[in-house]
Amino acid sequence: MACRPPGSGSYTVVIIPLRTSLYSLDALRFYLWIKRMKDLEKEKDALWSGLEVLEKARLWYLQQLEENRARQNDIETKSWCGSCQESVAKTQSCFLRSCIQRVNGSLGSVMSEPSVMSSSNPSLSETEADSDLRWHNTVLTQEVSDKNRQISLLQMEKDTLLEQLDELPAC
Repeated sequence: MACRPPGSGSYTVVIIPLRTSLYSLDALRFYLWIKRMKDLEKEKDALWSGLEVLEKARLWYLQQLEENRARQNDIETKSWCGSCQESVAKTQSCFLRSCIQRVNGSLGSVMSEPSVMSSSNPSLSETEADSDLRWHNTVLTQEVSDKNRQISLLQMEKDTLLEQLDELPAC
């Protein structure tokens, strides 16, 4: 029987000794059955991990919807004046939209990939390396988004200062 100890990433295979030769057909069937059980356990764990990710994404979407509704209600109750406030709101909206599109793309790529648990599974080290690269890519993408947001805010501040400079009386 293949079993996974709680909190452990490794699997333990318990082999029941057969009364016949190890090279018998029964031994081969038993070995193949154990191997299939181990593969099914790994697939089950991967599916549970995927469900956890999807649940986190669902909760994130719900939170973003609530925040969006709150901002809409806030905008409706307040009178927004000045291009600077509108520009900041637009920048925040663009940033949020890019985050949502990135999450949607990630979920779409997960859903469109052929069976992740195929017979030619990559080794654990390859999977970890792939996961590390994806994580670093996500971190770098986030940093680029933050820098783009800062650039946008600085450009809006520059435009506001230029407008104020134009409004000053000429000497």
